[in-house]
Amino acid sequence: MTALRIKTNVPLAAAIADTRQQIANAHVVGVASALTFGVNRPADYAQYFKVMADAAAYAQERGIKLVMKPHGGGSGASEEILSALKAVGHPNFKIWYDAGNIIYYTGKDPVAELAPIAEHVTGFCAKDCGAPKSDVMIQFGTGKVDFVAVFQQLKAAGFNGPVMVECCRIGAT
Repeated sequence: MTALRIKTNVPLAAAIADTRQQIANAHVVGVASALTFGVNRPADYAQYFKVMADAAAYAQERGIKLVMKPHGGGSGASEEILSALKAVGHPNFKIWYDAGNIIYYTGKDPVAELAPIAEHVTGFCAKDCGAPKSDVMIQFGTGKVDFVAVFQQLKAAGFNGPVMVECCRIGAT
């Protein structure tokens, strides 16, 4: 997996070229998924979506899945994520769901937020969170993420993708 850094402060052609170079580099080393985080400023959404539409096609040609991880702003929760999916409009632009980030950035219920987008989830980031803008380096089960309900919903949607543990505190379990 690689994380893409999308430039929104340069002309569109330069942003596309830079993103393509990142994807080409990822292809050389055999990366399966390229992760993006959306953008925070509404003024940047249009360019980001155009770059992602191009990147989704470019990545697909190279066998790389392009996935967006909830990270606040334009990828904060299901409403924003659905808008991004629609704006990008490419079948290779999917979601790498992060239930902990739903709580961290929006304070919303990650199980409820998963329902409208579950069919688009191709990867999952396992991380717990207790409250908006709070510590995410916590032991699983000590925050507000109902992992059983999340995995049940993903399974019901046909999820069969990777699960990545991003943060957890070393503990007894």
